[in-house]
Amino acid sequence: MSTSEMVNVFVENKAIAWEQMAPGVKRKVMAFDEKLMLVKVEFETGGIGSVHQHPHVQISHVESGIFEVEIDGVKKVLSTGDAFYIPANVLHGAVCLDAGVLIDVFSPMREDFIK
Repeated sequence: MSTSEMVNVFVENKAIAWEQMAPGVKRKVMAFDEKLMLVKVEFETGGIGSVHQHPHVQISHVESGIFEVEIDGVKKVLSTGDAFYIPANVLHGAVCLDAGVLIDVFSPMREDFIK
């Protein structure tokens, strides 16, 4: 079986529905396999990604907007084009200061995001 038969290798944004996560926050699981996952998260101004932790390593890219990101108690304001790295099991969260989108990558994939 080839890779293209196991995983959807072409992902069209318009084909994936948004999932409401919290007031002002919604996500789309774009692509994944058992080792890696890409998720798009859209925030309205004031939207909050509550402080939490998980066993997955995460890297996030600020596609647009301005966010106050907290990682392990340290806060930093990041904007379009910036990125951040979150080691496994480290507390982290974000507050959206200006509406935007985060592109999150997880390793391994987040089984809890798949229903």
